[in-house]
Amino acid sequence: MEEKILIVDDQFGIRILLNEVLKKEGYHTFQAANGVQALEITKKHSPDLVLLDMKIPGMDGIEILKRMKSIDPDIRVIIMTAYGELDMIQEAKDLGALTHFAKPFDIDDIRKAVREHLPVKG
Repeated sequence: MEEKILIVDDQFGIRILLNEVLKKEGYHTFQAANGVQALEITKKHSPDLVLLDMKIPGMDGIEILKRMKSIDPDIRVIIMTAYGELDMIQEAKDLGALTHFAKPFDIDDIRKAVREHLPVKG
């Protein structure tokens, strides 16, 4: 069975880029533009890994992360942020985020981190 990855980012271009790259790697991907969509997908599809942008209009990444962890305490999350907000990054890590990437990120670094935290089965 394919490992499932949820990409949560309000920027369409970033979602498309990550989606293309991760599909080529053999993962089943879902995309969400906001927290409400992200939480619905989490409940319905139980993703194995989430790539979560911290700056999303409406519900910020910390709130999304907290709610995802209440749905699935074992969910694996990698955060992405365009800002050097060390306190937000630390809070996310305290909540269980695996690692973080600053935007603009190197897609190969993301690919490597995903492989490290979510090896493709099969």
